[in-house]
Amino acid sequence: MHPEFPHEGIIHLNHAAVGPWPRRTRDAVIAFAQENATAGSQAYGSWLRLEQQTRALAAALIGAADSGDIAFVKNTSEALSIVAFGLHWPAGANIVIPRGEFPSNRIVWLMAAERFGLTVREVDLPFDAPEAALLAACDRDTTLVSCSAVQYASGLRLDVAALGAALARRDILFCVDAIQHLGALPFDAQAMQADFVMADAHKWLLGPEGIGLFYVRPALRERLTLQEFGWHMLADAGNYAASDLSVAPDARRFEPGSPNMLGLHALHASLSLLLEEGLERVAAAIGERWAHLEAALRRLGCPILTPSHRRAGILTFQPVREDHQELYQRLQQAGVLCALRGGGIRFSPHYYLPFEALDAALALVEGPQTTASPRHPEADAQ
Repeated sequence: MHPEFPHEGIIHLNHAAVGPWPRRTRDAVIAFAQENATAGSQAYGSWLRLEQQTRALAAALIGAADSGDIAFVKNTSEALSIVAFGLHWPAGANIVIPRGEFPSNRIVWLMAAERFGLTVREVDLPFDAPEAALLAACDRDTTLVSCSAVQYASGLRLDVAALGAALARRDILFCVDAIQHLGALPFDAQAMQADFVMADAHKWLLGPEGIGLFYVRPALRERLTLQEFGWHMLADAGNYAASDLSVAPDARRFEPGSPNMLGLHALHASLSLLLEEGLERVAAAIGERWAHLEAALRRLGCPILTPSHRRAGILTFQPVREDHQELYQRLQQAGVLCALRGGGIRFSPHYYLPFEALDAALALVEGPQTTASPRHPEADAQ
């Protein structure tokens, strides 16, 4: 058992939905709550310093040049909305997205299309050369391509760097929903030539719901018309009597109101763990667990729906001895947390999960005779 993840009675194969907090994140939240309850905001100055430290950790994780390139948002949907409703869309513009995207990365563009008279083109993604399929749908009127770096149902991982380079050559904006990538694999927004990147903290980043990261390429910040306003976004945010209402020159302009201090304390702890472990090491460990699951499932005759040559942390498969919904219910009842996605069962193990736990889950897939543990309900978003 990993010291940061003292799970009891569960096997957590659901990081693509809502992941558990590490021990240090739990401790950070408890300590913050205790401090707030006993001393109020006496230490607010240290809270602000932690906010900046967390911004720096997020910049390192996402590959931003500076911590000022990172804004904290409530979730991925909020960040996507800032882009969709902040850009100036030329007449006749179209947007290209993959078909079957998670609803957050679909509804926002459809609503923007309705408001601004845009066209949204949804593209089927083949497992071989999905980037070419997206590029083939682009023409001279394509303003933006938006896609998940890793598809939530199939687990298909796009070559974001190749796609970003091709779009940059054609002067098409590139928006990346990185929620199924960040925390599972190394990420470099600059190398990928991404214009916008967003991700919630509650999946592979090992953080809480209600806080997320938003990166905007610095040259594009001024192109996003602001839709929300408040004291925290101002350049002189601490001077409440100031008559100058100029907004912050950096990404803080996208943070209108008071920061989520509780969420920041938790996120700081979670990001510190990932960066201490190192994303290369984390990715290698996830890959080993993915390969272990895939090999065993293939021995059982289970069709694997995730392309191994394009995998990240998600593995979706179909059982052979029972309906996948029946297996899902049996796994959940046994404390194996997973999801029904893409016409099968989705496993999404993080780096810390012991191989013994994987084998216990696989034994349940093999047959219903294994003794079940008490059920532990789990939120099931994405």
